[in-house]
Amino acid sequence: MDQKSINDIISVEHLSHAFGDKIVLKDINLSVKKGEFVTILGPSGCGKTTLMRLIAGFLKASEGKIFIGGKEMNKIPPHLRPVNTVFQRYALFPHLNVFNNIAFGLNLKKLPKEEIKKQVKQVLKIVIMSDYEERDVDSLSGGQQQRVAIARAIVNKPEVLLLDEPLAALDHKMRKDMQMEIKAMHKKLNITFVYITHDQEEALTLSDRIVVIRDGVIQQIGTPTEIYNEPVNSFVADFIGESNILDGVMIEDELVEFAGHHFECVDKGFEPNELVEVVIRPEDIYIFDISEAAQFSGQVTSSIFKGVHYEMIVITPEGYEFTIQDYHYFEPGKTVGLLVKPFDIQVMKKERYWNTYEATIVDKEFVRFLGINFPCDSAGEFEPGSDVKVKVSFQNVVLHDNEEDGMLPGIVSFILYKGNHYHLTISTRDNENIFVDTNDIWDDGDTVGISIAPDSIQIEST
Repeated sequence: MDQKSINDIISVEHLSHAFGDKIVLKDINLSVKKGEFVTILGPSGCGKTTLMRLIAGFLKASEGKIFIGGKEMNKIPPHLRPVNTVFQRYALFPHLNVFNNIAFGLNLKKLPKEEIKKQVKQVLKIVIMSDYEERDVDSLSGGQQQRVAIARAIVNKPEVLLLDEPLAALDHKMRKDMQMEIKAMHKKLNITFVYITHDQEEALTLSDRIVVIRDGVIQQIGTPTEIYNEPVNSFVADFIGESNILDGVMIEDELVEFAGHHFECVDKGFEPNELVEVVIRPEDIYIFDISEAAQFSGQVTSSIFKGVHYEMIVITPEGYEFTIQDYHYFEPGKTVGLLVKPFDIQVMKKERYWNTYEATIVDKEFVRFLGINFPCDSAGEFEPGSDVKVKVSFQNVVLHDNEEDGMLPGIVSFILYKGNHYHLTISTRDNENIFVDTNDIWDDGDTVGISIAPDSIQIEST
């Protein structure tokens, strides 16, 4: 067994999976250490549950390998893998009481009755259900049923416990309580937990490490602190907690421009005047009565008490909007001073600068990409049939309320506010993405028509 196998209880190598023509996981590489609490985090439909089902053996991977305890699992059926799974819907047996639900797997192993009784009592104590062994499961609350489901999974002493959104059906208070109980269980049991959720706060609370997934691709793996304070891209920054995300320019090392001002920062390694994205958490902006200490200023437009702090929206004279969280109240209409310290500014490389697509010249008037022929002013400069690359700026994509009004239909799949405009991801029916900068307000899931003017398409030779 190699060194990686000794340290890692789970190893996923180049794992991909598709349902028909739809690819849901793309080249996933992930290692989980023994005894670790790892959370797979992402929005609905990102592929996190598919990843869990592949590890558990309920699905067969299209490509790649899965190792558990150093052994390849691709051809091993679920019941022979050293894992147990806790589902969102609990899957308890309604005709059995609490004791017999938990003892079900032990009975299948034909253990002696006294040994079964001993082990069931041990796990009932761990899940704080010692007085409930004779109760019917239908008489239990949602939180109690979830404890029974966890007890039934851990009584078999798996090497890995997979938990698929186990608290999704609980109310807010019970969910908070169960988070703490699950964290305490993990410490007591010293087994590996792989936890699936779309709840960012839950992931930050429970995890040793977080794996952020979007559209079947791992975006970032890190500790909760790393994920929160050092997001690798704007999606992670926006998805994990609240953020102010703005376009900026890295003037030089440790000096960045955004929102119309220059700011000292601690980031290095960028090209002079490189376009970047800047992240500042709402709690990292200092707000105070206007004074010479201010780096920039703005006017408070709203101030809402959130229980521990006030959340305020401040708009600068340059037209940039910032969300700020502070213990002090500043009334709407007040002009305030703002300050951000260098180490609280996170500078990230831009993921993209243009919409870029492989394309083919149709004739002197049209170029084909995204599955349709677009009129293009510069198409005549290339030979018909030539393979080329086209570029379209985010600002030059026009969206229409009705898909019939556009050249191509699409759906708004992601919205990112950048202080003075929205950056949208529009998904086409062929699962291509078009990125749009706009001041118009759209909702996630809106159906739109997409148009691109002939003079907005730039063509380059491949």
